[in-house]
Amino acid sequence: MARPQRFDTNQLLDAAVRLAAAAGPAAVTMSAVATEVGAPSGSVYHRFPRRTALLAEVWLRTVESFQQGYLETIEARADAREAGCAAARQVVAWSRAHPREAALLLYGAQDFARAEWSQEHIQRADRGNRRVHAALASLAAALGADGPQATERAVLAMVDLPLSLVRRHLRAGDPLPAHAEDLAEECTAALLGSLPMAPSVSGSRH
Repeated sequence: MARPQRFDTNQLLDAAVRLAAAAGPAAVTMSAVATEVGAPSGSVYHRFPRRTALLAEVWLRTVESFQQGYLETIEARADAREAGCAAARQVVAWSRAHPREAALLLYGAQDFARAEWSQEHIQRADRGNRRVHAALASLAAALGADGPQATERAVLAMVDLPLSLVRRHLRAGDPLPAHAEDLAEECTAALLGSLPMAPSVSGSRH
């Protein structure tokens, strides 16, 4: 009978997230992950044949967790402005619930060696990004964004603004204040309020 695995993939990825959040992507090495969980190096190589595969999985698992919650928040609301405000709030709420992962997202995929990823990992990343971009484009249209500037305003309100709030505190090493979700929602509502609502928005995105 085969011995049960002592260290599963998620344990190893959790360790890699802790290392990246504390000291950046360069700290995520095969030996460092093994040491972090008290595993032999062979346990890491058994699941990740190369360091670039480990880095890809760390980045993708984190981004996909964020994207899934973000998309679910948008899709759960028929009213476009409510969806936009809830999306901004979700950025902060997810970051509060996952502070290490949020710190990891201060970096970019290129910092996690995207140029050396396998085609499978690249395609997986691109699929997730396309889903988010499509959802934002649909929501921006429902909000009445009818040109590049209006679309940029919508994306700024629903993505860049709440992310900047999160990043300012994370980079300073401070916890997110209790009012962060409310502040993100209020600012997003103010920016979206200048967009003319498209007719028959309710239910149009479903």
